[in-house]
Amino acid sequence: MTFNKGSLILIDYTAKVKDSEEIFDTTIEEDAKKHSIHEPNVKYQPKLVSIGEVSYPVLKGLDEALAKTTVGNKLTVEVTPDKGFGERDSSKVRMIPIRKLGEDAEKVSVGDTIEVDNKRGIIRFIGSGRVQIDYNHRYAGKTILYDVNVVKSLDSPHDKVDGILKNRLPLEDSKITFELKDKEVNITIPEEILRADGLQIMKHFIQLDIFKFVPSLEKVNFIETHLNKQNQTKKTETKEEKIPEPKTA
Repeated sequence: MTFNKGSLILIDYTAKVKDSEEIFDTTIEEDAKKHSIHEPNVKYQPKLVSIGEVSYPVLKGLDEALAKTTVGNKLTVEVTPDKGFGERDSSKVRMIPIRKLGEDAEKVSVGDTIEVDNKRGIIRFIGSGRVQIDYNHRYAGKTILYDVNVVKSLDSPHDKVDGILKNRLPLEDSKITFELKDKEVNITIPEEILRADGLQIMKHFIQLDIFKFVPSLEKVNFIETHLNKQNQTKKTETKEEKIPEPKTA
């Protein structure tokens, strides 16, 4: 059975440029290490995808192929530029004086990604006091190959909430806990991320996603527990009275 628009699924994939065989993205940690693209701060896990939706999108060509698959399918999807990262646009390649880079002028090299005038681009050439910056996507004009494994379809409210939380929260899966009860869900926010940057934004998008993909729920509760560290320290420092062991005859 194929997927409908709005279906939530989990996929594992490894992506490479067709012409050069350059592998640049993967959900599989072993593949990342094997091809020297491993990032220690990345949470390697199956990617959450919402078919035909912008909530958890993938490239259009991949999305169209996934809509025709089923759970357990393993396939290679070829995504052409028109349904991928777009065609190259020569008007997006500009030459600027290198002095415009300020203090970074002596630090950059060809291939670096930099931000100029609030736009990110790739340095293609440096010379004669000028630098050429390409504002096209790094893989614009390239055909991309995705080796995909459709791992799971998230159909039940529990699976959908679980998938959303694993995608949105920067935590190990074992630390993500929630409880579904009637028409509400209670989500426990671990103490270790209570002061994390962007926590309020995370919570905002979590509740939006839950109400969108689990419309039967009417309330999302975030449970935060703050401990009095000062009292805990005092308790630790207090010595316990030792009770002498009874003497044996």
